Amino acid sequence: MCKQMQRHRLVCVTQRSACPDDFLTRMEQIIAQKPARIILREKDLSLEEYEALAKKILLLCKEYRVPLTCNGPVPGFTLAGCGVQLSFPNRELPVQGEFGVSVHAPEEAAALWESRASYLIAGHVFPTDCKKGVPPRGLDFLQAVCRQSRQPVYAIGGITPERVQPVLQAGAAGYCVMSALMKAPDPVRLIQEFYSQEDGCHEL
Repeated sequence: MCKQMQRHRLVCVTQRSACPDDFLTRMEQIIAQKPARIILREKDLSLEEYEALAKKILLLCKEYRVPLTCNGPVPGFTLAGCGVQLSFPNRELPVQGEFGVSVHAPEEAAALWESRASYLIAGHVFPTDCKKGVPPRGLDFLQAVCRQSRQPVYAIGGITPERVQPVLQAGAAGYCVMSALMKAPDPVRLIQEFYSQEDGCHEL
């Protein structure tokens, strides 16, 4: 069953090392398409470097009214006006604003039933270069997480336009895309391909 929550279901997770051109220019192109959220990953940066980049991305997000979530080199790092993405082990860190939690098992989703987390990210669902050699968990895993979760669930890992409808039909509120958006010759065109698949999923 598709959980209709917002006009667009795509969450962009950044990976500037995969970007073949100017990262900030690409990010503005992506943000202008109004995805559901931007998650600034960039785990290789120092705290100072990450904060400087986050401030630049936040300005773009504010311009286009797209939420920005920080997933910095320090667990729980946040910037005023941003959300925070936490790992499951760090789920109880004191966070003042909005936050999401990454989960890898239905039991973890169930354990967050009373959490004030705004959403969960579950993966990896399909094979992905980011997890080479690690078997994907599949759509049955995603469906089980959605059933155990009180919060909306976003799938991550190997999401392509062709996989959007199966992901939404499994119960996910949306999906995360990282490498594909960072590497695409035309990220705007790719985003529109994703959005066209969202339009084909109707609530049952």
